[in-house]
Amino acid sequence: MKTLEIQETILQDLQNRYKKAVLNKKELAYELGVSVSAINNYICQGVAIPEYCKIGDAKNARVVFPIINIASYLSNTVRVA
Repeated sequence: MKTLEIQETILQDLQNRYKKAVLNKKELAYELGVSVSAINNYICQGVAIPEYCKIGDAKNARVVFPIINIASYLSNTVRVA
């Protein structure tokens, strides 16, 4: 399977399961198999995380992760046998 096909498969799976365009930190943590605090650490460090959008200007503004970015991230980091 090519990376683009894998990305499309992951995207369809996420769309079918969540029925929305973005995931929150808790949902992303579940998908990556890590804790929410790990997601917060990754955001602070700026590493090992799909691109995200910050909603608002406040320090504690809501952070969301577009599923297209999650699918791209997973297709580039997960190896398929």
